[in-house]
Amino acid sequence: MNIDNKKLNKWKSLVLHLKQQFKKNELKALGAQLSYYLILSFFPFLIVLIVLLNFTPLTEGQTISQLAYILPDEVFQLTLEILDEIRNGLNAPLLSVSSLATIWAASKGTSALIKGLNKAYQVSENRSFFRLRAMGVVFTFGLAFIIIFSLFFLVFGRLVGLAISEYLGFTRAFLSLWEYLRYGIPLLVLFFIFTLLFRIGPNYPLGFKDVYPGAIFTTLGWIIISLIFSFYVNNYGAFSRLYGSIGAVIALLIWLNISSLIVLIGGEINATRLWYRSSSSTEPSPIEDESK
Repeated sequence: MNIDNKKLNKWKSLVLHLKQQFKKNELKALGAQLSYYLILSFFPFLIVLIVLLNFTPLTEGQTISQLAYILPDEVFQLTLEILDEIRNGLNAPLLSVSSLATIWAASKGTSALIKGLNKAYQVSENRSFFRLRAMGVVFTFGLAFIIIFSLFFLVFGRLVGLAISEYLGFTRAFLSLWEYLRYGIPLLVLFFIFTLLFRIGPNYPLGFKDVYPGAIFTTLGWIIISLIFSFYVNNYGAFSRLYGSIGAVIALLIWLNISSLIVLIGGEINATRLWYRSSSSTEPSPIEDESK
């Protein structure tokens, strides 16, 4: 009974501190600021992704069509229209050259996210501007390659499974298991990128054990919330009737705002766990206990 009460008190303490940090760090306002940088980075990032697709077996149509599973219909159509305008306005060589500038623009979203994570740990940023921007560029490239890798499994997963089964002589049971693995592997890859972001993003030394809970929450939370939001907008949202021709833009902003909050909350979960461990021991931590 004492052990159960101790665990209950621990969870109460964690939840209360997380709630305090949510208000103190003004996560709603911070999420709105982050979504501003993400909207600036969203389409440049798609351009970089399309350029990189030229070096893979995937086609642009196969890649963009996968967005329809997560994005609301209005946002998906807006994405197609803007990409068509970009494609028609730039020739292929110029698009490749301009991708260097779009990588720099797309990295702004990651840089803004790093600032938000620093706020969760209550640490100041003393890394140089170029180092932070370089981290943003690396994450932009990493995220692009991971998305391509995940899309490869979603599009060609069945063919890959058949090839592995025939080459290694696996049974039909392997093919049944592979149907789950081809969706599970992209989830693991997404978990990996969030883990890496939470580990090296904040200006504070962290290990894998310090960041994996927030990465799990962010991975599952982002997918679930995106699917729910997409279903709501497609069936009940009616943003076009409310906002007219900019309804799709409003839907995109709301989706990016929700995505920003999910990532920021994941960072706060990790910071809260660090606070609890440090408050229960002599381990130093930048996070102050407000109850003291």
